[in-house]
Amino acid sequence: MTETTYAHRTDSFEEKLRLLEAAWKKKDFRLARALTHSLRDTAIQAQHEEESPGKPLMPAARFGTVASLPPAWRNWALGWKSFKIVHLDEPLGLERPPEPVELLLSFPAAAVASLAREIRVARIADGVLREVPCQVHGEVRRGTERMAKVLFMAGGTMHQRQTYLVFYGNPDAELPAYPSDLETRGEGFGLDIENDYYKASLSRQMGQLERMSIKRDHGLELFAGGEGHGEPPGIDWAHDYAASGHFQKFRVTLWETCPDYEVVRGPLATIIRRWGFPHSPVHPVFSPSRVHVDVEYRFYAGLPWFHKSGTMHAVKEFEAPALRDDEWVFSGNCFTEILWMGPDGKLRTGNVDAAQRDNLWAVGFANPQSRDSFIALFLEHRADGLPELKHNGSPSLFYRSHGQLWSRYPLPVKQVPAGAVLHQKNAYAALPFTATEGPRLLEELRHRLVNPLQPSAGELPPGAAAPAQPGRLARQGEAGDSPISKAALWEALQDCKDEQLYNAGISLVDLGLVLDLRVRGETVHVLMTMPHRGRPRFGYFAFGSGGNSMPIQKRLLQVPGVKHVRVEHTWAPGWSSNCLTDEGRRKLGLPV
Repeated sequence: MTETTYAHRTDSFEEKLRLLEAAWKKKDFRLARALTHSLRDTAIQAQHEEESPGKPLMPAARFGTVASLPPAWRNWALGWKSFKIVHLDEPLGLERPPEPVELLLSFPAAAVASLAREIRVARIADGVLREVPCQVHGEVRRGTERMAKVLFMAGGTMHQRQTYLVFYGNPDAELPAYPSDLETRGEGFGLDIENDYYKASLSRQMGQLERMSIKRDHGLELFAGGEGHGEPPGIDWAHDYAASGHFQKFRVTLWETCPDYEVVRGPLATIIRRWGFPHSPVHPVFSPSRVHVDVEYRFYAGLPWFHKSGTMHAVKEFEAPALRDDEWVFSGNCFTEILWMGPDGKLRTGNVDAAQRDNLWAVGFANPQSRDSFIALFLEHRADGLPELKHNGSPSLFYRSHGQLWSRYPLPVKQVPAGAVLHQKNAYAALPFTATEGPRLLEELRHRLVNPLQPSAGELPPGAAAPAQPGRLARQGEAGDSPISKAALWEALQDCKDEQLYNAGISLVDLGLVLDLRVRGETVHVLMTMPHRGRPRFGYFAFGSGGNSMPIQKRLLQVPGVKHVRVEHTWAPGWSSNCLTDEGRRKLGLPV
């Protein structure tokens, strides 16, 4: 019954495809264009509901209750009901500064309302629980489970095992605010990202890394000048490929805007993922669907390096006389030395040895006098359905019309079979470089990044000591101590409905539009989002307009003790059907 009801309210992918084929045969191209947009919307919704987030570190059913913890820990975590235990093992016998750790974790859907609000991470150190700043993203609902990625920073000493508790299950929890040097400004994919070490600026046109300032001493700015090839020049030029016969080049830097993208913003990482088919210089005259490119940048708090990972997927067999999956260009001749690393992991300066030109695992530049450097550390570079890739990209200190650059041409063949996929993951570092210390620092950094801390599902150490704990996990109002009952506020918000769903009778709570609820004295602060950007006027729900029978402000002012209501709006994270409660899914006809 539910599936029939839902299908009656929309149209399936198959039905839209049939309509598109009919429009194409009739040469009704305006209708065909409209249907391609509608097909995309169907794909987006199916992705929200069905895409596999991956395999979680442990099943949802593996958890402990806070009530079972030693009294000192139980009191410290007052307000939370459940936890999971994670071990991190140091595999190399090295002292490790903090590095990002990301875990996919699964939780019983009935035990949480919002993982973004409720998850807290704490490390056990000498029997004491200490909260660790974390960032939660990618939350999805799959059947009876909710899953999300939990990112935090962890260091460690040689061969050390660290134990972390991931707390969840607190309806009074609020979105945590952690201090951070990471600032992200802008909208969409055209962002400026800054930490204590660098400022990176992404193209407002297509999201490629356009320029970067190294924040030390004189503040070297890395840029690529000139007119590009008609597109805005940037320091990162990949990914692209030349068509058969070298007739033209298809580039992601030729996108007039990103065909598709996702952005995650937080205190620990800003993640920008973009994907689509590269464009021709005369797009859309030529618009082949041959190589699907998916590229992701990750910029971190407190680290002088960032990640870029990507894939190039051959959707059909094609000929590629040239293909690049990494190319960086710097104008101004600010570097004086070539840096490179072979498979032995040792950094060298000067021209690349002829015997190693197809077996490079780091390339870059340095200026020992100014101590500036920028280097690509190749962490992963492999392919499915192809022979061993060429790990090349010898840097050039002077290349006519461009500047200083490296370009990696990895293909071992010219004819690429359908289904072949090139995978890469690189780290780009801007460390202070001297002839004596620079090589060691870069060698150790790559060694650590290739061999990260190893997570595993854990158990509490037997007989774990739990002395008196300093402080507590909860902030004001998160441990049942709110001056106005949050349960009463959430219940009141059930009366605020979306009247544009005329007879669904569905509240903003069940729609998942209310992201956070805070009480400060007699003032209630509500953070909400909207279902999509076609409805940007959140005042419709906040203050009432056009038939909205019970606005947020009016309803919450009826709760005893509430004197003021402040409603704020955000687009991050974006709303999807994963935000719906079980009751919301039932009212919209979606399976629960």
